[in-house]
Amino acid sequence: MPASTEAPTRVGAASPASAASAAVDSRLTPGGPGYRRMSFALFLAGVATFALLYSTQALLPLISGEFGVAASEASWTVAAATGGLALFVLPMSALSERFGRRTVMTASLAVAVTVGLLVPFAPSLTALVVLRAVQGAALAGLPASATAYLAEEVRPKALVTAIGLFVAGNSVGGMSGRVITGWVAQEWGWRVAVGVIGAIAVACAVAFRLLLPAPRHFVAGSLRPRVLLGTVRGHLGDPLLRRLYAIGALFMTVFGGVYTVIGYRLTEAPFSLPQGIVGSIFLVYLVGTVSASTAGRLVGRLGRRGALYAAGGTTATGLLLSLADSLWLVLLGLVLITGGFFAGHAVASSAVSKTATHGRAQASALYQSAYYIGSSAGSTVGALAFHAGGWTGTVGVGLLAVLGVVSITVLGTRAARAQQRLATA
Repeated sequence: MPASTEAPTRVGAASPASAASAAVDSRLTPGGPGYRRMSFALFLAGVATFALLYSTQALLPLISGEFGVAASEASWTVAAATGGLALFVLPMSALSERFGRRTVMTASLAVAVTVGLLVPFAPSLTALVVLRAVQGAALAGLPASATAYLAEEVRPKALVTAIGLFVAGNSVGGMSGRVITGWVAQEWGWRVAVGVIGAIAVACAVAFRLLLPAPRHFVAGSLRPRVLLGTVRGHLGDPLLRRLYAIGALFMTVFGGVYTVIGYRLTEAPFSLPQGIVGSIFLVYLVGTVSASTAGRLVGRLGRRGALYAAGGTTATGLLLSLADSLWLVLLGLVLITGGFFAGHAVASSAVSKTATHGRAQASALYQSAYYIGSSAGSTVGALAFHAGGWTGTVGVGLLAVLGVVSITVLGTRAARAQQRLATA
């Protein structure tokens, strides 16, 4: 072979080509190489996460029947999973800062799907709740690590859209998990139904690991507790981040309460629907897929706070419509609740990633912790309210949570205006 005619580059000397390439943003962008693989991989991770996390939610009436417990007790199979996630999301985010986002997400999915294959064999309600808590703790490595991965690997202008696609995967997972379990359980019982979800999650986990591009912009951080606590204190000291955390928790309180109890309402009079049809009600999650993936355009048109007002108003309207004894109005109400929730969640979670300039995994973890605390609270309080006052009680809890979202957004609007006046003074 002829010798290369390219002159060697001296150490310490930067060629014009290398200087130009250094100025190029190598992060992923829509239409660019690797973006579709990344989006599809995280979409599948979102599908697996929500399918596993809420695999028992549509089956609560059947679980109540087998173990002879009330809705408030059966709801712990949902609350334990979301509570486990809320408790472990911050420690898991710290591990992702040290060992990498992709590594932690892969390990989390591996443990979660393994537990998912054990859930159908739970001999008692207590054992089922414990397994679900372990599964939720394992899944804690997904949400914060995924949003931190996106914040590092995707260009800022595409971040809301990219996170919206991940959230859309959540909605598809939540929908498919509930629809599939509803029909399978009608024929073969709830144990076979959750086993099928476990098998689907295994397939999603394998495809995720094969498709997700290796991170190119990750810089390992420290696992020292002092560093971690300092980062957490810094995030909690930011008024904007605190408001976003509270908004995420309140939106999820509405959503967790509504979808934990809706199965009981629809299987009782005046609707008396069979389990398969009740599971199919969750097809309205498709609305969440659309609203989450278009949240970027909504923010572009209305601004972040305007988008949150719109999401809160849509959710509240859906709650009021769901009070009717007409199945069609209840379905329309669920469509609005779902669309409003997923839009609000996508806007708030992407705003956290943009606001945090360091410790993004911890910032996202705190949001996810608040979010899933809201889910656990909504599942438990919504079921208790249903036991005490029927569907009206559950709707009342939801409306109070939406009022909280609007009030916090108003405070944010006033704070932004005050900053503008100071800047122009």
